[in-house]
Amino acid sequence: MTKKHFITIGTFDGVHIGHRYLFTHLETLAVRYLQKPLVLYFPIPPKTILSPHPEMTVLSTPSEKKMLLNKSFSNIFELDFQQCKNMEPNDFFEKILLEKYQMGGLIVGPDFAFGKDRKGDLSFLRKTCAKLNIPFETAPFYQMDGEKISSSLIRKTLALGDIEKANLFLGRPYELTGTVVKGHKLGRKLGFPTANLDTGIYKILPLGVFAVKVRVGRKFYNGFCNIGFRPTVNTIHSGLPLVEVNIFDFHQSIYGRKITIWFAGKLRNETKFEGLNALVSQLKKDRLQAQKILAGK
Repeated sequence: MTKKHFITIGTFDGVHIGHRYLFTHLETLAVRYLQKPLVLYFPIPPKTILSPHPEMTVLSTPSEKKMLLNKSFSNIFELDFQQCKNMEPNDFFEKILLEKYQMGGLIVGPDFAFGKDRKGDLSFLRKTCAKLNIPFETAPFYQMDGEKISSSLIRKTLALGDIEKANLFLGRPYELTGTVVKGHKLGRKLGFPTANLDTGIYKILPLGVFAVKVRVGRKFYNGFCNIGFRPTVNTIHSGLPLVEVNIFDFHQSIYGRKITIWFAGKLRNETKFEGLNALVSQLKKDRLQAQKILAGK
């Protein structure tokens, strides 16, 4: 007889400490009911897909999310939002949860809802599971210092540039992966050559100057990163912020390659300086401060 699945469903943007709290409950329930734990997830948040302005709205790209979820579970499956969004709750429950994924139990977060007009809410799930004698539970919000940890809270925290708090809520350093593209090579002329990253439109970019760990291929380096609009040399603020990474003691050409950076701490907000000499003077201070932060990591 095939083992049933104890399931959780969600977007799990950022796979933060609140999500991992829910996953702990899932594993406990799966063991209790002699079932296999299963995570069903949307690769991109439905709100992002439906938004007329999806830029900088996600904490984790689909590939990052898959990797993070795989660290906790071997049993994960992507849901197709376009296929699910107009399904009536009963159809989703029967065709997706019961028939396709052999659900024997369900646990969701306290704000979960699915299907057309989000009619598949907690009340619907509770009643439907009770009718079929299927165990159903809701995991409470995980709280830290009286604050409910959620993806939306972490998005707001990153928008404020508070990387230390965001890292705390995530339970790990926030990361960015991007392709190195050609810039104006001004950093090289100033003695601080930078790798300019194209990270796509969806990923949230915290504004400011940060100490970062950098992975190029299989090697790790220290560096610092500026995310913003370069006000000292650029008076037009248009489009997405620029991501520029100065990798310490690094002299390779890496155009076209993908690199990943992890944020260790914030150095300062982006500032407009009175000329390039003042900018260079500050960059020297930034490098020293970044080295101190990274030495403590």
